[in-house]
Amino acid sequence: MPDSQMMAQMRDKPGFIAALDQSGGSTPKALAAYGIPEDSYSGDAAMFQLVHEMRVRIITALSFSGGKVLAAILFEKTMDGAAHGQPVPTYLWKERGVVPFLKVDKGLEEEKDGVQLMKPIPGLDDLLARAAGLNLFGTKMRSVVNRASRSGIAAIAEQQFAIGEQIAAHGLVPILEPEVLLKSPDRAAAEDMLLDELKKGLDALPAHRNVMIKLTIPVKPDLYAPLMAHPRVVRVVALSGGYSRDEACAELARNHGMIASFSRALVEDLRHQMNEAEFDAALGAAIDQIYRASTVKV
Repeated sequence: MPDSQMMAQMRDKPGFIAALDQSGGSTPKALAAYGIPEDSYSGDAAMFQLVHEMRVRIITALSFSGGKVLAAILFEKTMDGAAHGQPVPTYLWKERGVVPFLKVDKGLEEEKDGVQLMKPIPGLDDLLARAAGLNLFGTKMRSVVNRASRSGIAAIAEQQFAIGEQIAAHGLVPILEPEVLLKSPDRAAAEDMLLDELKKGLDALPAHRNVMIKLTIPVKPDLYAPLMAHPRVVRVVALSGGYSRDEACAELARNHGMIASFSRALVEDLRHQMNEAEFDAALGAAIDQIYRASTVKV
């Protein structure tokens, strides 16, 4: 069963989620944006060590705390790593008051019927058992909608809810993330279809089930208000999806009840070469801006 204090924070407290879960494919770009070019290191081990150091620098910064950052989504290697001599999930919750989540998907299948389903996740039950043992609250898994295909979007929702049930069996709260691409040529229609399929899936859940949903900020403001009102939904959160932070925050502020779960938009101004005061000031400014967009609506 999910931790009651963590649940209260995720359900009721103002703030947003930091997505610190870049995986193998996106890590070189994340490091390059941080000021560490790909030709400055060699091999996956060095790459993952550098990105772990970046993430630890973020979560140990003075400005990173549960006052505004409700939760952090971690990559598996980050979950297994340490911060100030403690397991990262323990440090986040005990020292920072930040709820830990884990990214569990292993990437995307090739596009079919207008969507990209998740690849199989081998060893998922073992991973979930480890996450529960480290006192994580929940998980996140991403699939992608490219076009307004009713059958494809139905397949996306079916897969998300099915794996969500497997996750819930371990006492964890799944974040379902069916991302509609910003560049989709029929994005508004795809979002309408996705809303319908998510409502069907939510209505079919047992009464004791809790899920969160992470979505692209919709074309129509407040489109996803019915999901926020659903009794099975803890929170609806927004991905930045390629928007700059300014753009993402402006769009998010138009959607009442929706909070951020930003990745690139959170860290876009952070650089490896900054001293600690500069780093904390840049991170603090980003946190303040994203917190406002998540809590002050227009």
